[in-house]
Amino acid sequence: MSDPTPRPIRFFHQGQIHTVEGLPPTTTVLQWLREQAHCTGTKEGCAEGDCGACTVVVGEVDESGQALTKTTVNSCIQFLPTLDGRALFTVEDLQGMNGGALHPCQQAMVDCHGSQCGFCTPGFVMSLWQVYEDRVQALPRQDLADALSGNLCRCTGYRPILDAGQKMFEAPRVVFDPAPALAALKALAPSDETFVHEAPEATDPAKRARFVAPATLSELAHWRQQMPQARLLAGSTDVGLWVTKQMKPLGDILYLGRVKELKSITATSTGLTIGAAASLEDAWAAIVQHVPALREIWLRFASPPVRHAGTLGGNIANGSPIGDSAPMLLALNAEVTLRKGDWQRTLPLSSFYLDYMKNALEPGEFLQSMHIPLPKLDDIVRGYKISKRRDSDISAVCVGLMLRLDGDLIAEARLAWGGMAATAKRAAQAEAALVGQPWTEATLRRAQAALAQDFKPMTDLRASDSYRSRVAANLLERFWLETRTEHALAAEKVQVWTA
Repeated sequence: MSDPTPRPIRFFHQGQIHTVEGLPPTTTVLQWLREQAHCTGTKEGCAEGDCGACTVVVGEVDESGQALTKTTVNSCIQFLPTLDGRALFTVEDLQGMNGGALHPCQQAMVDCHGSQCGFCTPGFVMSLWQVYEDRVQALPRQDLADALSGNLCRCTGYRPILDAGQKMFEAPRVVFDPAPALAALKALAPSDETFVHEAPEATDPAKRARFVAPATLSELAHWRQQMPQARLLAGSTDVGLWVTKQMKPLGDILYLGRVKELKSITATSTGLTIGAAASLEDAWAAIVQHVPALREIWLRFASPPVRHAGTLGGNIANGSPIGDSAPMLLALNAEVTLRKGDWQRTLPLSSFYLDYMKNALEPGEFLQSMHIPLPKLDDIVRGYKISKRRDSDISAVCVGLMLRLDGDLIAEARLAWGGMAATAKRAAQAEAALVGQPWTEATLRRAQAALAQDFKPMTDLRASDSYRSRVAANLLERFWLETRTEHALAAEKVQVWTA
């Protein structure tokens, strides 16, 4: 397989195709907008995908080839080469959609006094525009709040912004014409060849880097063997911070975002198979369709812009002990399929993590997919997350819980925890205390006591060791209160927060 010739980055923005070359592969979309395109409506706040001031909308041709999908992303951590073959929409685009007048989502922000200092406003407006494009009538207020959970405002608070999000549907509809973008993206349709973009020549060879984006799974396997030290990149919702916060050179980058096979989600009678590059949003939507009890975990997993860009495979392979996916997938007894060249192997997810931020991947190997067995009809599944903020925050403790009852006795238990050890980990002692026992308060107390044998959590900025231990025991008690065989309580009866 010969190496393809490097070429410029090509994408659609403000009514035309842009061709960009001569920039390092880790140039962010936000940097290009502000420094090269001089579109300064998009702001930089946190530079880590938390505040939403940098929110833009990225468009892609859907599977039918006839429509444009539009999703919000954080431009501060998206690398510019990931835009190749896509469309970019920013706050500057919106007035042009309404003949020079403010777009309804902008006018509603004015009418409802949703903007004060104005710094967060462009990001909110882009999130509102994506909601506006997806809907023909106002969302329920809590659903709108969930859609805006990736945008922070420190001036007006959220009441007038939520008011604006509902009021924008009262104005005459402004119809977005996708034809120019669709025509441009079809002209830019990526071939089946690998796309390569190179950094400009540098006197320091260490600063020279390639952005390599294979188009097929077999090409990815080939390039991974050729470049075993290259940094694998999917959504850059974590790796992007290595650049914006740590100023870390990434070297060669192997990008997974053009490999369609890695984005597939397949449901069978035995379970879900989710490609490693499926977005967190798509993956969790599929999981929750089959396991509705995990819906709150889905909605509280970061924010929509992060879930649109980030991938389930990236969250799993990252290996963070506070990642929200791993405890849920461990509780569901998930497996991972790893690939090296043409060779594949499958491991239980519980065997994938070796130590803090270390996994079982060998040089030249990559995570291809995850298989999640579907719970049986009588299986009891729950997921709980504890964090300082309800929305868009990192977990202090996160737990996925599964019980299978056989009559009055517990036949199987899987209790998986994040934030309690160097990796996401199942509580073997607590599980042993449950299996074979009736699901009673006495059994619960034995399992709570066993948690102290399973975990010796650490103290950090998010929580102390004693807090984590106490919360873990309390969450197990919440699980019992919700699922006990007699007088079980509804979820809203065992949580403080209400909509």
